[in-house]
Amino acid sequence: MSAPQAPLRARGRCTRHPQDSRAARPEARPRLPTKTELEDLQSKPPPYLRNLSSDDANVLVWHALLLPDQPPYHLKGFNVRISFPQEYPFKPPAIKFITKIYHPNVDENGQVCLPIISNENWKPCTKTCQVLEALNVLVNRPNMAEPLRVDLADLLTQNPELFRKNAEEFTLRFGVDRPS
Repeated sequence: MSAPQAPLRARGRCTRHPQDSRAARPEARPRLPTKTELEDLQSKPPPYLRNLSSDDANVLVWHALLLPDQPPYHLKGFNVRISFPQEYPFKPPAIKFITKIYHPNVDENGQVCLPIISNENWKPCTKTCQVLEALNVLVNRPNMAEPLRVDLADLLTQNPELFRKNAEEFTLRFGVDRPS
């Protein structure tokens, strides 16, 4: 007799509010996201990103419009906020969807389960452009191994057509118009 499969929620490694037990190296000075890094992304934005900016008073908080290119999310855009901790790059940035999205890896509050920014996978040499690329890939291709919304992961697995229909309707209702 085979052992029962663990419930879907027990298989993932993501948590909603990860805590990093690693201390920043005191001898190393943190590399804060620079104006140059932001300007580089603004001057040559990837095709899936628009309206990248930082808060006027705080370069540690960025805003962007994510433009996925795969159904059911390709019909609209999604506003996201990227928040860099003071300990960056020794601690990863946090990403939050400001626009509601019907996605297994994004919870109802907009928190995202993105492996590249998990504490166990984060590397201080990771660039912001790599994080944003990983976010775009995740939206286009959900990671079924680490869902935050198990109900949506189950629906996508058991009835992909219904999931896509629901996600498309949700995207059309809450998504942001794409720039021309």
